[in-house]
Amino acid sequence: MLKNKLRTLKLRVFKPKKDKKPEGIGSIIVAVLVALALRTFVAEPFAIPSGSMIPSLLVGDYLFVTKYNYGYCRYSFLFGWPPFKGRVFPHQPKRGEVVVFMGGEGNETRYIKRLIGLPGDTVDIKKGVVYINGEPAPQKRIEDYVERTASGRTKSMAQYLETLPGGVEHLMIREDPQGDRPEDNKGPFHVPEGHYFMMGDNRNHSGDSRYDSMGYIPFNNLVGPAKLIFFSVDSSIWDLLRVWDWPETFRYKRVFHWIN
Repeated sequence: MLKNKLRTLKLRVFKPKKDKKPEGIGSIIVAVLVALALRTFVAEPFAIPSGSMIPSLLVGDYLFVTKYNYGYCRYSFLFGWPPFKGRVFPHQPKRGEVVVFMGGEGNETRYIKRLIGLPGDTVDIKKGVVYINGEPAPQKRIEDYVERTASGRTKSMAQYLETLPGGVEHLMIREDPQGDRPEDNKGPFHVPEGHYFMMGDNRNHSGDSRYDSMGYIPFNNLVGPAKLIFFSVDSSIWDLLRVWDWPETFRYKRVFHWIN
């Protein structure tokens, strides 16, 4: 009789709970939903794929794009779903901000450029100098920007500190200091209402609003401003398998670097 009671007690004490597995699955689902909510409403990671924003942004930079600054549009959501029109809680962007936006055929490609022209502005490029509403944006020549190519060679380009109307200062480069190239002489462009004029900081190597392939960017195509670089690696020499080379390719000084 006593032995039977002890066996029953042991079974009650050590009997495994059947609801542990559902709790684990539930935690994973909650974590995924929280991550999606943060990506949609707060910030989204973005990797720099090209050199159109050199020297401000380099290939191999990984940064956060905040989603709430301009309000929310269909492109704030994963895969652009649900496909609604307009923006919720809209706020106008500021001149000089580095912006991620949708463009290309079917608005399926993400780009990152600097906002140069606001709705109603007239933008003109003469000899490499940007004129906004007839006034030049001052360019102060500073030390050359030295770029290391994939072959290991170095290349120097004229670097400037450009000041846009409103006081935003940022770095930009031009391969031709004389400004005689076709891309250094474009315009005038009359920015329509509800649209923006974008340019890359690498002025001779940027497909932007100077060209019909991109043109003016509608407000509803803006995803958000780029704010912070959280990781950076020299992708021209970085090799995932060569672990011993990682310290050389990792750009320590660019980590947690605020974007101007």
